[in-house]
Amino acid sequence: MNLADTMQKFQDWFTQQWVIICGRKINPSENTWLFGTFGEVSGIGEKFIHQLAEKEDLTIIRKSNSKGLLDSILSLNLSENEIKKLPKNVIDFYEKTSEYKLQLNVKWNPIFKIFGYVVNRLFSQRINQLNIPTNNIQSSENLTSEIIELVAKNTNEVKYTIWLRKFQSTGKVIYSGIYTTCLLPSGITCVKAIFPLPKGNATVILKPSVGEKNELILDSSGNKFGDAGFYFLLNDSKGNCWSKYIKSFTDKLIVSDENEKLKARQTLKLWHLKVARFEYEMKK
Repeated sequence: MNLADTMQKFQDWFTQQWVIICGRKINPSENTWLFGTFGEVSGIGEKFIHQLAEKEDLTIIRKSNSKGLLDSILSLNLSENEIKKLPKNVIDFYEKTSEYKLQLNVKWNPIFKIFGYVVNRLFSQRINQLNIPTNNIQSSENLTSEIIELVAKNTNEVKYTIWLRKFQSTGKVIYSGIYTTCLLPSGITCVKAIFPLPKGNATVILKPSVGEKNELILDSSGNKFGDAGFYFLLNDSKGNCWSKYIKSFTDKLIVSDENEKLKARQTLKLWHLKVARFEYEMKK
């Protein structure tokens, strides 16, 4: 029987064992579209950035101007017509993310509020990752937003682009993720966000499109392994890689220009029921 590494917290071991039992063993070299960096048991959050840089002998570049989640909006492989429809400030945000400040509002579905509380208590507060508020935030909460690049020392090639977001009031990490694009087996280009976890990661793959109101839509809805969607990945005690595709959980982000205000609405759903909605306003 394949087992998760026992040298870690029980709740981490238990969730990893569930992935092994319910998921599939994968070969990273045959699934490069999905595979991404794993976290260490000793810490995630901001600590993960330093661990990864040390492990791969990379230089950490912080507080640099005009750094974006994407080098160019063209990397999404949208059609020429779709690119023309996108508002300039939406494109600018993705190409110059570091120049923007973020404000956040959160609204939970009461049914799932206890789920958020349990995740926070068992995982988020301890590993300093995914510290999503369990109380509704009616007035905007300011976030610090930083694009961090990990660069090869000899070539200056950017190996990883990390988007680190914290609550300005507490310093708690809401998201510490590696952002890139990937090409699905179907040939569709998607945005890939990798959130390191102990001995593994949570990876969200989002398919881009442009809506009827010229908004950028990033949608993780899919039907099967190999589609856009939410994936857990991990290494077991023998170093084998496992993955579980969570079809029932979806993440949809809509980024739009509303009367010259740049806003984003992120909706999380489980079994087609809304779990929570995050509303962001981005300002230069």
